[in-house]
Amino acid sequence: MEKNIFSASNGQFDMGYYVFLPRDYSPEKKYPMIVFLHGAGERGNGKDELERVKKHALPKYCSEGAELPAILLCPQCPEVFVWNNVVIELKALIDKVADDYNADKRRISITGISMGGFGTWEMGITYPDYFSAIAPICGGGLSWRCNLIKDMPIWAFHGDADTAVPLKNSVEMVDKVNSEGGNAKLTILHGVGHSSWDDAYLDTKLIEWLISKER
Repeated sequence: MEKNIFSASNGQFDMGYYVFLPRDYSPEKKYPMIVFLHGAGERGNGKDELERVKKHALPKYCSEGAELPAILLCPQCPEVFVWNNVVIELKALIDKVADDYNADKRRISITGISMGGFGTWEMGITYPDYFSAIAPICGGGLSWRCNLIKDMPIWAFHGDADTAVPLKNSVEMVDKVNSEGGNAKLTILHGVGHSSWDDAYLDTKLIEWLISKER
């Protein structure tokens, strides 16, 4: 695990981030890269509050010893913003890390939980020709823009007992993508509330699916 600080070009904020590398990582080899966006409760100053990023899901698993056959980028959203506010700066950070660690730019996928699920939809829609796949978990977005991602591999997850972000948010997005000719998939986790990320990441083939996609 490595950590660093990325300074936004507009000078408004710094964005701290973790990078988890495969055990066999070599700078001479190209690896797929997964970008993980955390939820609202893990925002912080990117410095002494960066540990919050490891509270849930992929960064938590990796900090506890799990191995991924991919580079994992886990940035921290500044606490006065949500991911949808910082798409330009986030994209610049992704580009920088992809260059720094020689990631395969045809295989950069993005996933996130709650606020990060919303951010995942937004990043996919804003940069539809960049990501190889997106996997928003308990998120939502502006469905009228979904025609932009009709050709993108999409696998969304949502618990049907979620009272924080209603299931209808994911249903609306996936249905709109598919009505535009896409082939988005939604896995509804029955009896699961807002904390649906463990079910999504640990009990399905989601990670393998993300890594398998190529732009």
